[in-house]
Amino acid sequence: MKIKRYFAPDIRTAIRQVREQQGPDAVILSNKAVEGGVEIVAAVDYDEQTVLQQARSVEVDRVRRQDEPVAEKSFEELPERPRPAESIWSQEPVLTEMRRELNSMRDLLENQLSGLAWGDMVRNQPLRATLLRRLVNMGVSSRLAKSIADKTGSAGDQDQLWRKALGLLAHAVPVAEDDILAQGGIVALVGPTGVGKTTMVAKLAARFCLRHGRRQVALITTDNYRVGAHEQLRTYGRILDVPVRVIEEGENLGSVLEHYADRRLILIDTAGMGQRDARLNQHLAQLQDEFLPIRRYLVLSATTHRTGLAEIVRRFGKMPLHGCMLTKVDEATRLGGALSVLIEQQLPVAYVGDGQRVPEDLAPARAHNLVSMAVSMALQGDSVPAETASAPGLGSAVANGER
Repeated sequence: MKIKRYFAPDIRTAIRQVREQQGPDAVILSNKAVEGGVEIVAAVDYDEQTVLQQARSVEVDRVRRQDEPVAEKSFEELPERPRPAESIWSQEPVLTEMRRELNSMRDLLENQLSGLAWGDMVRNQPLRATLLRRLVNMGVSSRLAKSIADKTGSAGDQDQLWRKALGLLAHAVPVAEDDILAQGGIVALVGPTGVGKTTMVAKLAARFCLRHGRRQVALITTDNYRVGAHEQLRTYGRILDVPVRVIEEGENLGSVLEHYADRRLILIDTAGMGQRDARLNQHLAQLQDEFLPIRRYLVLSATTHRTGLAEIVRRFGKMPLHGCMLTKVDEATRLGGALSVLIEQQLPVAYVGDGQRVPEDLAPARAHNLVSMAVSMALQGDSVPAETASAPGLGSAVANGER
């Protein structure tokens, strides 16, 4: 382990020196304020392979020294028995434990350093710190919050900077260009279980019937995995007086679509499957026929945590998506997380569902409306404490030298 001491006028400069000279794997052992700035002691983590090789060499030398006196005796004095081979991996548990402890120490030090860096920003850039905290309180990811703060700059008072930041956030939200209710076509809704796909199908169908007539709509479901899964859609079909067709296993989707070719809008409700379900790719394959003009929309629940939403988008995004629909907005406590995923994954949002009423609780997505709802939710909910808002994302980014 190589240990080195650094002096710098501020914590960010010191951290930058550590990373430039010792790399991203350097471990901060201590830090303290000194005259003229700060002092940091850092070390480069050990090379596990080198230590393992050294441990093996020590073990081999030990065995050789034990065997030398025995070699001087006659072979008749040695017992005729197989000698168990000593494991050259006997040191691995020790190394694994050492590695775990060092990682734990590194995490602890990095968290402490994040807090110091955040405190430094609060003292030297209070407007920027407040802006970051308010964005994080909305549920916005630390990465996106820093990006918006960078573009916002520092010219203006707190209210001016906040309005500019919200404008930048709204401008970044991707919104789908096509309007299903105006254009019609073949539209499939995909997504995990329980996000409201069937209800969204019913809302779109009802709106289209009111605008163009019930003879212009057909409903199809591919969900034959669950007993009675399509009964809800059949109920909506009876209420709207539109046909509902269940695709049986092995049945050709293209033939069914051809049967309803005279309908302006065909909505396909799919089985809800978790993003880790092994059957997911197989189930979605029938929607990816290049000869079928199907527009696929991912249905996301605003109540799902940001990390969960990101995983869902990555898994379902393996097939081409035309956009998404955001449901259960009325049940969400924070909306910034969903907006962060849409922005970072560049997935355009087409419609927003904010209730169970069919067809009332449905609206075309508008970026400024979504940001306004995110702000209202943050004001109504509990504020995120300053120390929580700063760590680990914001504080570590400051420590890494990000502005």
